[in-house]
Amino acid sequence: MTEEEVLARVDAFLAEHPPNGTEPLPFLRARFDAGLAWVHYPVGLGGLGAPRSWQAQVDARFTAAGAPSNRPERNVIGLGMAAPTIAAHGTEEQQARWLRPLWTGEEVWCQLFSEPGAGSDLAALATRAARDGDGWVVDGQKVWTSSAHFARWALLVARTDPDVPKHQGITYFVCDMTAPGVEVRPLRQATGEAEFNEVFLTGVRIPDAQRLGDIGAGWQIARTTLMNERIAIGGVREREQGMIGRLTETWRNRPELRSRALHDQVLQCWVAAEVSRLAGERLRRQLAAGAPGPEGSAAKLVLAELNQQISSVELELLGEEGLRYDEWTMGRPDRLDFTARTPGYRYLRARGNSIEGGTSEILRNVVAERVLGLPTEPRVDTDRAWKDLPR
Repeated sequence: MTEEEVLARVDAFLAEHPPNGTEPLPFLRARFDAGLAWVHYPVGLGGLGAPRSWQAQVDARFTAAGAPSNRPERNVIGLGMAAPTIAAHGTEEQQARWLRPLWTGEEVWCQLFSEPGAGSDLAALATRAARDGDGWVVDGQKVWTSSAHFARWALLVARTDPDVPKHQGITYFVCDMTAPGVEVRPLRQATGEAEFNEVFLTGVRIPDAQRLGDIGAGWQIARTTLMNERIAIGGVREREQGMIGRLTETWRNRPELRSRALHDQVLQCWVAAEVSRLAGERLRRQLAAGAPGPEGSAAKLVLAELNQQISSVELELLGEEGLRYDEWTMGRPDRLDFTARTPGYRYLRARGNSIEGGTSEILRNVVAERVLGLPTEPRVDTDRAWKDLPR
């Protein structure tokens, strides 16, 4: 199949399902069934087995026709992390159950990875999953969980064997967020919002059919999720999209605020943002050619530091005006928009960029060891049973 033939399928689909005459959900379901959701996925799972690089042309043609969106900004974890993990490690039954409603936006996903005592060292997690008949019983606590307050499903890693080293005793599950024993509590942030959550798991039963991969293989599967996560949040695609767009807009429209010193800072931010964007595009092309590599950690690391630098320059440019804050009432947003609201919001929200999706300290180790090939840090816990590690 050629790219032209795939685009011809798009045109035929649009002729049969005119966006103006079809309800959004039936339209999205039909698009998935036609293999035009993510064309690089296998036939039957929303794709055509085509090269991933063709996806952009397919999406552009649907957008130009006014096709309904599956609101990707509301299901970032589902589309960016859950789908590639399920596609790579799920059974046929699991893929058939979860991928379609995930892509259409009918079911939102979250990620139960971070824990209060193991946020920067995921492999040290303490949430336990004990075998019970044909399923598992899970007890523990997760933290910093985006979208947990409206997610239907969650990616979950839990310890199933405390007698082996920490990386070997972890198993990967899919958790039903509506199951008895799942409690979601808002976690108010510096911005005033409760975008994140704490999730308490008390005697939560998970059928063995919702286990991804082999027992004890959870760490390897989690790495698939994490590498996709860092590419998913590691940059923007369009020039002056994101934080840099808000800064340059103010710079151009408010000449009375300009100074020579700030000119240099704005220019440095613009150049760095453009380098980050182009590097991110190179990573996405690498992803299109195969599995994501550890280089995505560098993209995410740079984005976090750049967002903090840009939001700081924006506040300095605006002076006292930039310190005004618009709204402090606690809200629980159902979408992520880092550029929304006021400069003060952007400054505070950017502080979290160096924590979420892997802290900058951990990502520097990943880049040093797995990208640059530098010697690893001395580690004394890789050959000891998890239960014997000090906590």
